[in-house]
Amino acid sequence: MKVFGVAKTIADCFRYRNKIGLSVAIEGLQEALRQRKTTPSEIASQAERGTVATVMRPYLEALTANG
Repeated sequence: MKVFGVAKTIADCFRYRNKIGLSVAIEGLQEALRQRKTTPSEIASQAERGTVATVMRPYLEALTANG
């Protein structure tokens, strides 16, 4: 998988979740947000482009919820 940017790579991980595993995609999302490598809005934008927004949205919302 070619890396273009952190947000796009996270979206691609969710796109190929059946090949690499959902846990890998979720861990990538968690680490990218924890390390502040990208923003939730950038990830959401790439997810919309990559047509995985509906799959990724619950995880993104859970990880960015306050409290």
